[in-house]
Amino acid sequence: MPHNIKTHPLHLGLGATAVVQPAFTGGMAWYEGYGERHGGDGAEGRLVTMHTFAESWDAWEMHPVGSEVVLCVAGSITLNQEALDGSMTQVTLGPGEYAINEPGVWHTADVAGAVTALFITAGMGTQHRPR
Repeated sequence: MPHNIKTHPLHLGLGATAVVQPAFTGGMAWYEGYGERHGGDGAEGRLVTMHTFAESWDAWEMHPVGSEVVLCVAGSITLNQEALDGSMTQVTLGPGEYAINEPGVWHTADVAGAVTALFITAGMGTQHRPR
């Protein structure tokens, strides 16, 4: 049976498992439920999501225990990354291009128009801060 990654994200877990997730609501309760369902996979679990958005992010985020892959599918996205030493990097991606947010790197995104991106995230312990 096919699934739509935009509405039903995917969890990649221990033992090379792939588990379809409940309908994505976008709210913190959904992410809390995800943590309850798959927290036992610890730092090795990965959440795979695809989002389309037309506005720059209003917050920074950081994943302390693993890398995050950001793959641009359509449009253009600029990732702003703040390294552990405080240095800043900007990476602009077009369709088919990806970048990696290393563990502990704060990141946010700017867009000029609609963009669709696929995220493969080690979400355990993710933190947010205002932009």
